[in-house]
Formats: sequence, structure tokens, C-alpha cells
Amino acid sequence: MIFEQLFDAESSTYTYLVGDEAARVAVLIDPVAEQLERDLARLGALGLTLAHSLETHLHADHVTSGASLTARTGSLPVVHHASPVTCVAKRVAHGEQFTVGALAFLVLETPGHTPESVSYVLGDRVFTGDALLIGTCGRTDFQGGDPGQLFDSVHAHLFTLPGETLVFPAHDYKGKTSSTIAVERQSNTRLVGRTRAEFIELMNGLGLPPPRKMDVALPANLSCGQRPSQE
Repeated sequence: MIFEQLFDAESSTYTYLVGDEAARVAVLIDPVAEQLERDLARLGALGLTLAHSLETHLHADHVTSGASLTARTGSLPVVHHASPVTCVAKRVAHGEQFTVGALAFLVLETPGHTPESVSYVLGDRVFTGDALLIGTCGRTDFQGGDPGQLFDSVHAHLFTLPGETLVFPAHDYKGKTSSTIAVERQSNTRLVGRTRAEFIELMNGLGLPPPRKMDVALPANLSCGQRPSQE
């Protein structure tokens, strides 16, 4: 398996390039519009054809490059079956598995940060979007977020994975690149050591400012990142 963790410094977003070396096919997980040329260059350098761009949720802090990747490579975005996006996409549900070459992705619905949040399990690792971050979790105070739902999702569908499962989130703001399910079960500062009611109270009281690019990102991401100027 080919695996690269790429980073967008402006939004602190991790994009993951995952490829099947034998079949020469790949996916990009949570790609960022401003990094389109970088990502295409990496695919070209590795001799890989892009099959899919996988979205963990409808992002509010950056614009996805899903539509641009479709235009440039013919790849198809993968989204939650109830995602409000209007672009042509492969829609997936909890427990569904899809393959790219020899890579088998298992879909876990992990709502709470947003209603259409999903995580993708691939062998010994899980790509958790904003549902489970390293030592913390995504906020739940806008875009249909629900702290109780997030608590339930993480405990039922992520914390039940094998402890050695590697956790690769969509963001980190402190330079950390990965964790494990065992570490997060033991020491996640928001999700561990609190009852469900206490977690809901905590999340409802964070008082965070809205994401800086939300007014641009949300409308664009409804069409998989295609801005009006591209139409």
C-alpha cells in the first residue's frame, strides 16, 4: 500500500493519499482546493490514477477539491448517503464496503460533528474526519451538530475498534500526525472520563468563534467544491 499524509497549513487539514501499488489506483481523503496541483503532482510522480476523493463530512473550514479532481482526473467523490451535496457522487452507508484495487474501505457512520459525518476503516487504520481528533474531537455547535450523537458515535463505532488501530484525523492544530484507538480510549480530553450528559454540557459551552472560511466553504462544498466562477 502507498500511503502519504499531506498537510494544508492554512486550515490545518490532513489529506491522505492512499494507493494500491499493484493496480496503480488511489484515493484522496479530504482533499483541499488550494492543494489541487500538489495532490495531482504526487499522483503523477507515483504513477497512480485517482479513482475517488473521499469526504468525511461537509467541511466548513476549507473548500474541497472534489469537483476539480473530477474534472481533471475523472474521479468520483464518495460521500455519506444523506449528504446534501448536489454533485454526482458515490453515496455510502454504515457497514458498506467498497474497494479500490486491493484496498477495502469499510464505512462507519459517525455523526455528531455534522449529521453526514463518516469514518473509513482501511486495514489497521481509520480515517475519522472531525469525529475523533487526536486528544479531542470536532465541535458540534453549528451545521446540524449534535454532541449527544457524537458521544454515541465515537463510543459505539470508533472506540470499539481494536486498540492498535491507527487514528488519522482530518485536522490537528498541534503538529501531531496520528494516534491509536487505545490511546484515545484512555486519554482523550473531551470524550473520556465524562458521562454523556457531562460531554453534552461541555460541548454546548465551548463558545468557539465560527470557522473563518465558513461563508465560502459551505456553499462551495455543497457542489463538491465547485465555486460559481468555475461554472
